Amino acid sequence: MSISPTDLASMLCSRLCHDMLSPVGALSNGLELLSDEKDPQMRERCFELLEQSARISADKLKFFRLAYGAAGGFGEAISVEEPRLLIAALVGDSGRIDLNWAVGPASLPKPAIKVLLNLAAIGIDALPRGGTLDVGAELRDEACEIAVRASGARIAFDQTIGKALDGSLSGSELSSRTVAAHLIHLLATEAGGGLQHAVTEDALVMGAVLPQS
Repeated sequence: MSISPTDLASMLCSRLCHDMLSPVGALSNGLELLSDEKDPQMRERCFELLEQSARISADKLKFFRLAYGAAGGFGEAISVEEPRLLIAALVGDSGRIDLNWAVGPASLPKPAIKVLLNLAAIGIDALPRGGTLDVGAELRDEACEIAVRASGARIAFDQTIGKALDGSLSGSELSSRTVAAHLIHLLATEAGGGLQHAVTEDALVMGAVLPQS
């Protein structure tokens, strides 16, 4: 399936707007409540909610900037500390997911970083009831190998996202929900590699192999 760069950018913008709607909406609601609230304890609670919503909004924007955009400049490699902090922030915001980080190299090529971030985001979305997110990556045999495992009760995984990962998604199935998976499928394909996934009732395992030039 082919999609124009304009349509791809449009879909990614829709995804970003969808994910930002909740924390930004909470900011707006909190400010409205604060303007009418006179009780000191309730005002303090409003400030806490505003601080939480502002932090979540900032965390998501930083994540999207690197996962979708041109953050990190045009260098060939990016320190893995940045994606670790971004993923840890999203996991922490959920309040129900434990993160296990097993990324060996100190830095990875930008396409690998984008694939890792987006696979992690898919894993987080698959754990609405909480669980464990395992993220690993290593450089071996002139290729970057990435593995993400989401484990928990009743995995939530849309099979159209699986189709986007393996490249079998139809044009009518491309949406703001599947576009991130389609993006990393394109990145892996352009690098001469590929993505794999397997899902059971209590685990989602995703992997990527990206040959290094």
